[in-house]
Formats: sequence, structure tokens, C-alpha cells
Amino acid sequence: MGNPKRGRNPKTLTPTTTTTTSPSSPSLSSVAADSSIPSPTASRRGRGRPPKLPKLSEPSDISGDLIAGSPEHRPSRHHCNGDLRDGNTTLAASEQLPNWGRVVPSMDAVVKVFCVHTEPNFSLPWQRKRQYSSSSSGFVIGGRRVLTNAHSVEHHTQVKVKKRGSDTKYLATVLAIGTECDIAMLTVEEDEFWEGVVPVEFGDLPALQDAVSVVGYPIGGDTISVTSGVVSRMEILSYVHGSTELLGLQIDAAINSGNSGGPAFNDTGKCVGIAFQSLKHEDAENIGYVIPTPVIMHFITDYEKNGAYTGFPILGVEWQKMENPDLRTSIGMSPNQKGVRIRRIEPTAPASLVLEPSDVILSFDGVSVANDGTVPFRHGERIGFSYLVSQKYTGDQARVKVLRNSKILEFNIKLETHKRLIPAHIKGTPPSYYIVAGFVFAAVSVPYLRSEYGKEYEFDAPVKLLDKLLHSMAESPEEQLVVVSQVLVADINIGYEDLVNIQVLSFNGKPVKNLKSLAKMVESCEDDYLKFDLEYQQIVVLDTKTAKAATSDILTTHCIPSAMSGDLKT
Repeated sequence: MGNPKRGRNPKTLTPTTTTTTSPSSPSLSSVAADSSIPSPTASRRGRGRPPKLPKLSEPSDISGDLIAGSPEHRPSRHHCNGDLRDGNTTLAASEQLPNWGRVVPSMDAVVKVFCVHTEPNFSLPWQRKRQYSSSSSGFVIGGRRVLTNAHSVEHHTQVKVKKRGSDTKYLATVLAIGTECDIAMLTVEEDEFWEGVVPVEFGDLPALQDAVSVVGYPIGGDTISVTSGVVSRMEILSYVHGSTELLGLQIDAAINSGNSGGPAFNDTGKCVGIAFQSLKHEDAENIGYVIPTPVIMHFITDYEKNGAYTGFPILGVEWQKMENPDLRTSIGMSPNQKGVRIRRIEPTAPASLVLEPSDVILSFDGVSVANDGTVPFRHGERIGFSYLVSQKYTGDQARVKVLRNSKILEFNIKLETHKRLIPAHIKGTPPSYYIVAGFVFAAVSVPYLRSEYGKEYEFDAPVKLLDKLLHSMAESPEEQLVVVSQVLVADINIGYEDLVNIQVLSFNGKPVKNLKSLAKMVESCEDDYLKFDLEYQQIVVLDTKTAKAATSDILTTHCIPSAMSGDLKT
């Protein structure tokens, strides 16, 4: 199995990496530039978990200079006033020197990004981990802005950028972070930074076998670096950092730690993508992935329209292929009809108000959907119809034509972002927690699972939690999966010390919808006992007055400033 790495180049001793894996694609894993504090890993793997597959990784930063033609060579002559001088002989450069190659001007728009990160400590949510620093790549675009990868500035406390050939680092401000598409937008207040910088221009989506050059500051040196290759594949790709699926380009140019955020140029010097992850596996070589221009422009337009990043919307359905002719006949489809069958609908999605399970999606926005779920893309190419959804913006309407009981119906459906029961990111907010009688309650997220079980959490976390991660849907936007994270040992909780990461189902007979509702119920409880119903038919019973009285002493013992996180106090 491949060794997952992430997209930032470590500058100092680093705490453990924040590797995000798409729940729907266990073969993907993040290539982190920053190593992270090792997380406890289960000593054995449970039964019934999927086998480990090759992993995609997010490279760190890409470094390099773009050169058209052959590499730039420097002859051993002194250059003065346009003439080349060698000893006593003066030769006109145009007459004597071969053309060694021309540097693409937009390469000067490629910058090195320095970031200091302070990650949340999900195991001890009232504090943060030790800070660490990393470097990655970025590039200047119009409007005094810089683009880089989201994972390059995740949990940032300070961001600096440095231009090519400069010795000055400029403080940068993060304007927007798009976790799903793994893109971040920065700006620099200092006017000096923008002097003489020509913004990068974006090109069209490249064709297969088109030449690309990836420029950035990868591991192995401090100066800019260029790697070249061709576009070898274009498809809907699992984005490791965002735990989502969007259009992606596969290239055969090397993408290494530090390359994250660096531009990929075509042979005319226009940017056709942003390097962000690579495949690390013993059977694969030189497989890198680039965020293409349609995704980049969606991110930029979204920010310009809304003043903030709102995300990529989803239709909110799970579907089944209709390739079997008997299946199509049984559901009432005619021989000339094609589409996919809806299996489940997200309860929080607007589509749940009009669509029903077993509806057959025939078309999306007028584009016919094939029995395998694909739509025409370009000449000789097809792509998953989720690509059409990803071209929309949050709040947009889409025309969806469905077949229901042999009748064709058409609906205008509002598209919203995905509201997961177990979110893939906490989007820069501190982890929520609540403590009573030494019981630490927390809301589960993918970063929480990674903190508790390491990068292989999809194999080592409890089966019940993994099942909910992969298959459960939130019934309401506020719903969370609340667990007993750990028990801080004290006299009041004798016998409960071994409870770790077990879901809380109800409190005093009332279902627990989220962490805030649990904290509110416990704080206002006037019953004689606090009774928590847990997964696996376990219960916790505590005397109400004794439990609340013991909480303050436990907080003091463990140097915890508050019994609950700030978001639960409002």
C-alpha cells in the first residue's frame, strides 16, 4: 500500500498530519506536507472492513520555473550592455549564441507560501496542539489576489508569501478557504508586493495529451522548480482534502511535497490548473492530479458573487445504475428511455420535498442522463452527471426530469451544500465539547476520527461509527453524532473509566439531537439522577447533585478552563 503524504513541505519539526479521506472512496488518502503528532491506533483491525487500496495523496508545494523549449543554460561569459565578453573578444549575442530557451513571463507570478499552523486537539478539545510551520506554492491572479491550496493554509495562525527572486516575506490575509475544492484565496496589503507582478491568465480546459508544466517550490530545494508532462486523464475525482468528488486532471508530471498550490501551465503559458494531490503506490509512478480551470473559476466566481465561499451544491440523492434491461422494464421504462434510479434522498436536501425513492432521473437541466449515470462531455468523452451539478452555485435552481409510475414529471429543485451527519471538516472553528462529572462529550467529525485513530481511521475506528460515517444521513441540519469521548477519572465515575467513543443515544429518556441540546438538558436537569443511554445498550447513571458538584474539582485538576466550549454557551 502506498505511503500517504500531504501537500505541504515541513519547515520545522511538525505535529501529525491532517489527512482527510473521502468516506465514499477509501482508496484516497491525503499527502500532507506537514507531519503530525502520532495518533493512537487500534491494536487490531475489526472484521468486515474493506481492504486497503492504493491511496491518493495531496502533495505539498510545487516549485519550479516555467521554461519554453529546452532548459535555461548560462554560458560562462560576462554579459554587459547586450554583448557577451570572453577575455578580449566581444561578440554580438544575436550572432554567436544559440537560443537556450525562453522563460515564460507568468512564472514570476508564482510565489512561495509560508504558513504557521495551530491545529485543534480533538482528544483534548479545550486546547490546541503545538504550532508548526510549512511551505507550499501559490500564484498571483487579478484583483491583487493569490491562489493556493486550502490544505496549505488549514488552521493557519500566520501566512506569509515571497515572490520569486525576492528576499522579503510579506504578511498575507486569508480571504476564503474552499475545503471541498481544496483552494484558498489570499491577499497582501503591502503595495510593494504587487509591483512588477503580472497576474496569471487562465486557459481553457486542456485536451488529452496536451503538454503541461507544473511550477512551484517542492521539497529538495529553495528555488523555483518546473516539472513537465502531459494530461493523461480527465474525470470526476475524489478530492482527498475536501472529501468530495469534482472534476480533476491526471498528469504524469511529478508532484511532490511543497508543490501544493502551484500552477500548471499549458504550452502557451496560461494556467490550466492547480497541483494538489498525487497517487503514491508501489505499482504507480508519476501520477499527479490538478484542479482544472472550471473548478477554479467556480471558486473565484462564488467568492465574487457572495463575498465569501459558499461551496459546491449537491442534488442530495444516491442513485443506482439502470444497465440491466429487466430492471428497466420492471420499473416502467420504455426501450428508448435512459436514466438512473434514486435509492435514497438526503432528508436535509430540498430534493426530498419533491423526489421519491425509485424515481428515475432522465435528465438534469435538459441534458439526458445515461443508464450508467454519465452525460456527454467532449468529443469522444463522457463524464458523471454530478459534473453538471458541480457547475451550479449554492441556491441555484435545476430542472430535473424524472420517471415515476411510468409518467414523466419535471421539477425545479433548489441546490444546497451537503449537510453530513459526520462532517468532513469543522471549517476553522474550535471543537465543541461538554464536561460533566468527568465525562467528556464531543461531536464526531472526520478530523476527530483521524485524531483518535490515526490516518487509517477508516479501518481502525469502531464499526458503528464507520457505518454512520459511510451510510447514515442527517435528519436535520442541526443533527450531530454525540459520543462519550473519554472519562476523566474521579471518585464520582468509578466503573465507567473504560467508556471511550461510544455514542450517546438519549438523556433521561429524551433523544440527543446534538451536543448543544445535551448540554442544555443536563444543565437544566432537576431529576434525582442523570441517566445516559449509550450504544450497545449500555447506560450511565449519576446522582445529579453530586455529579454537578464534582465537575468543578475535576476541571481544576485537569487545568480545564470551562466545562463547555464557547459555542455551547450562546
